[in-house]
Parts: sequence; C-alpha cells; structure tokens
Amino acid sequence: MSTITTRCPSCNGLNKLPVSRISEQAVCGKCKAPLLDGAPIEGTPKNLDALLTSNIPVVVDFWAPWCGPCQSFAPIFKEVAQQRQNEIRFVKVDTESNPELAGQYRIRSIPTLMVFKGGQRVDFLSGALPKSQFESWLNNAIAK
Repeated sequence: MSTITTRCPSCNGLNKLPVSRISEQAVCGKCKAPLLDGAPIEGTPKNLDALLTSNIPVVVDFWAPWCGPCQSFAPIFKEVAQQRQNEIRFVKVDTESNPELAGQYRIRSIPTLMVFKGGQRVDFLSGALPKSQFESWLNNAIAK
C-alpha cells in the first residue's frame, strides 16, 4: 500500500497516511487535529511522488527559507490553499532541505511553481506573484 508522510499543521508531528484514504478526514495520531486542513503539505523525497500522482491537480511551491520573495509569497500560497483545498492539493518543497528534489525538478530560481495532473507536469512558473495573478495562472494551468 502506498503512503504519504505529512506533517501535522497543529503539532508538527509526522504522520503516515495511505494514499487510498487521502480524501478522507484524516487526523493526527498525536494531537488528533485534522491533517489535511487546507494547509500546504511539506513535500519530501519520501512523499512527493505519491502526492504528485493524486487524482486531483497538485501545485508545488519550490522555495527556500532565506529567499525574500519566497517568504513574501508564502501567505498567498497558504491562503489560496485553504480556499481551494477540495479541488487542488498544495505542496511546499524546501529546496535547502531537499536539494535532491531541486536537482530532480531542475529548479534554477526560487520560488518556482509547478502544476501536476496525474503525475505529469502541465505548467511551471518562476517568481512570486500577487494573489490575483497567482489565481489566474493557476486556473489556466489547471485547465490544460
């Protein structure tokens, strides 16, 4: 059985979640808070492939903690993730902690956003955007 590992948005604990149950209301094994509450999921080498093969579109934000534009874009990404949690999965990949993923996806600048459908990349964009432009780009990418 394929699983993803996700970090609890409340207690920051790691939880394994079967991919077959990803659409259910999963709760943290430690604090019992909802795991998939609309907050972006932390992408790692162990869970990213499983996340990308979701039956709903996935948008990935490749970022780094030292990146100013990444930090300014983070609240926008989080807000849109909460608003569209039932139609799109949102994932953040820290390229500083996961350089192998940055290499695998050929990240040359950050932030870089990628949209995947059925495990295939359908669009990407480098740079931070205001919320309205991000939503417009995301809608166009999802429609592909």
